[in-house]
This record gives sequence, structure tokens and C-alpha cells, in this order.
Amino acid sequence: MEPQTAPDITDLGHDVFQIDTRMAGYPGITAGYLIRGDKPCLVETGTAPSAPVVRDALTALGVNASDLATVVVTHIHLDHAGGAGDVAAMYPSAEIVVHQRGARHLADPSRLMASARQVYGTALDRLFGALAPVPADRIRALDDVGSVDLGGGRRLDSRYSPGHAKHHVGLIDSLSGDLYVGDAAGVYIPDTGDLRPATPPPDFDLEIALASLRTFEGLRPTRLLFSHYGPVEAVTETLERSAEEIRVWVEHTREAREAGLDLDHAVAMVEERTRKRYRAFDADADPGVAAKFDRISGAAANVEGIVRWLDKASQPTTGA
Repeated sequence: MEPQTAPDITDLGHDVFQIDTRMAGYPGITAGYLIRGDKPCLVETGTAPSAPVVRDALTALGVNASDLATVVVTHIHLDHAGGAGDVAAMYPSAEIVVHQRGARHLADPSRLMASARQVYGTALDRLFGALAPVPADRIRALDDVGSVDLGGGRRLDSRYSPGHAKHHVGLIDSLSGDLYVGDAAGVYIPDTGDLRPATPPPDFDLEIALASLRTFEGLRPTRLLFSHYGPVEAVTETLERSAEEIRVWVEHTREAREAGLDLDHAVAMVEERTRKRYRAFDADADPGVAAKFDRISGAAANVEGIVRWLDKASQPTTGA
């Protein structure tokens, strides 16, 4: 569907522009970022239906079909990379960059889409659309440490940051110091300043997720750019809070599991015990903000991911 409104673009300085990709038509859920310079680079595509929104924003920023040099996705979940195939078709000169664990799924998204269909059912089309294949010869697979040339001596350096997903990278701009955190640091709601973890199945792992946050801290970024949603300048405090949120959700989910609760009751218990941590759920808060929170960091997905990790961690290891 073609976008019906003018692109929502925010100039963040250093030739970095935030683009509201309007996931499922909603504002303020998923951001893409253009680094405009000698070799323009798009970080995150949003969903497949967001591709025309992104195209219109890039056009408004003076980036035409032959100008875009690179598209980088932090990971291949459909709210971040679902538009990769469509954007690749719109920008035939652009190289599509992804961690090596996600590269084959961009070239052949059939398994990824089948898995998503099992989770979302008929809602998949409305929320995410269909990830179109990216031509394999246009994909560059990153190792655990990699770099994207932005021109003029500027780089976007990648660091493998699993825990949320096995194919996740963080990206730091050598000029601005901005760190694109994807979902590894959780979901930030600028309306209220809330931060909630993103711990969905099947890849969540507590210790690996915390290690990725320590990796981010060690990069000494000047600012965090959240895919959900926007810039945060309080870097140290936000990364510490992200780690705390993950631990809190794991603690409450472990208690529910040890009490023998089924998943639905575990979700209800964890939701109730964490609710007061977030201003989005205050009695006088805009209910639309709480609904936005649930769309991008649903309690059910978070608890299910933690339960799956706990189940796996409790299984006895077998020696040789």
C-alpha cells in the first residue's frame, strides 16, 4: 500500500536522519535511519509494507534510486528486515548487509516466513507483509566483527550481539559515535521514557544477552539509536537499566515456572508484577502508549522466550 502522508523524518545531526517506517500504519513503533554522506546507508528497512514509506523518505532527503550504497539490518526479524527485498529492488545499486547467520534467510525467506506464519497466523500480512528474496549476489554477510564504508573516511562498524537473536549485530558510527542497538537493548518508548526488554523465542539467552550489553558499553557510544524507538543520550544509565529489566523479567518468569503455572497464567503474573515499572501503564497515561508497548514488546512473547530458555537451561548436559 502506498503511503498516504508525508514522510516523518527527524534530523539527528551528523547527517543522520530518523525515519518513522509506520509499521502496520502506526506511528512511533519502528524507525529506520539514513546516514547521508558520500555513500548513503540505510540502517533497518522496517516491514515489507513500509518499503514505500522508506522510499518516499529517502527521496525527500535527496537520495534517489541510484544513490543508496548500502542497506544494513541489525537482524532479520520482520519488523527490522522485512522490507529488505523490496528496498533492494527499489535501489538496485545498494549492497544488503547482514550478519552471516541471517544471510541465507534474506536470500531464501521461505523458512522464515513459514515460521512467522505459525506465530502470527492471518495477522502476519497486516503486521509485516511478505519478505521478498534479496538476490544472493547483492548480500554481504558480516563476520562477528565487520565494517561498512560510508565514504570520506567514515565507517559503520558492526559487533555481533546475540541474546535477542542469533543473527543480531550492533552498529557504531565512527564519526558520530551513534550505536544502533536493534533490539539487543530492549524497546524504548520516548513518550514515557520507559524501557522494556525484548526476549522472544527462540533465541533468548540471559547470559549472552547481558554479555552483548557489556559489549555495547565497551564501545563507549555517544548515543543509542533504538529501532523501537529513537535516540537516547543517557548511554550508561540506559544500558544498565536494560540489563536490570532483563534480570527482573527472568526472575519473575522463573518464579512463575517454579510455581507450575502454564504459559497464560505465567504471562498474567509477570505482567502484573512488572506493570508498575512503566509509566505507560499509569492510570493517567495515554492508553494508546500502552497499546503501542504491547505491539512491540508483548508480555506473552517475552515470557515465552524466557520460559523456553529456562527449559533449555534445565536440561541435563551429556558428556562424551
